[in-house]
Amino acid sequence: MDIYKNILLINFGGIGDEILFMPVIQSLRKKYPNAKITLCLEGRSKSFINLTNQLNDYFCIDIKTKNKYIEMLKLYFRALFGKYDLVISAGGNPLIALLLFFTGIKTRVGYKTSNLSKKLLTHAVELNKNQYASNMYFDLVKPITKTEFELPQINVEEKEKITNSVLVHAGVSKISIMKNITKTLSAEKWAEIIKLLLNNGKNVILAGGPDDEECVNAIRKELANHNLANFTDMYGKTKNIIELAQLIKSSEVLICSDSAPMHIGVATNTKTIAVFGPTDDKTLLPKSDKFIALKNDVNCRPCLWSKRQTSCEKLDCLNIDLNKILELI
Repeated sequence: MDIYKNILLINFGGIGDEILFMPVIQSLRKKYPNAKITLCLEGRSKSFINLTNQLNDYFCIDIKTKNKYIEMLKLYFRALFGKYDLVISAGGNPLIALLLFFTGIKTRVGYKTSNLSKKLLTHAVELNKNQYASNMYFDLVKPITKTEFELPQINVEEKEKITNSVLVHAGVSKISIMKNITKTLSAEKWAEIIKLLLNNGKNVILAGGPDDEECVNAIRKELANHNLANFTDMYGKTKNIIELAQLIKSSEVLICSDSAPMHIGVATNTKTIAVFGPTDDKTLLPKSDKFIALKNDVNCRPCLWSKRQTSCEKLDCLNIDLNKILELI
């Protein structure tokens, strides 16, 4: 049996992608407790490192910028001189397989996305996108460990639950907005949800990230004349991703969009109700009564990524009956 002492993991994407990748890290740490595990990720997701204590090191490569070939060269030299004996890459780009082959790393694991990857990887794994994304990533470690799949877990301090609490996180990343990707409700509808919860006796907490200021201000305006006795505005008071994760973990229920907070909800085992529009909930939420997709099952959804790269103008998929939230809670 090979004993791996120095492991390189490569996973590009947002914070949500890194959380979904956690079972790979978890299973390797369980199998090789004394190994040095290094994660290569994008700079925009660097704060993810604060959510886990199972990594020894990390470095950032911004592969999706206009300087991507320079960034790939940086990755090559880091991999070449890192003295790694195992590398696992979650990317489907055949150039990554080529790059890793020339590093001389003995064991190279990745997806079978081309003839090149089949020839250059020591373990070319079938890419099955029709499953929960964490399961898809976990397929990469099956040739290396016999560990059973576990849900993503992050390192967050245990806190007592806030009684009768519902945390509302309405935002999505600014990158989504810039790319003309609409996968969340309007601020007016989020305000309706909050009013509905308050009218039914819930203690409602509002949170958001730096990208959500415009949305949060619009929600505040809609709530201006409502009874806010059981409402707590935490926007701007969670200073980093750890504080947000702790707030999510201490809430009884999280209501959010298809976004990084949703994946934090899963990874903290918090009951999560996530609004889904054009994206596929079956690949982004595990099968569980605790993690629920709030959606309008029109015939055209899901379409984003599988059929189109931007959102359509109609967005019938986001015409959701908000009263369902009370039933789900």
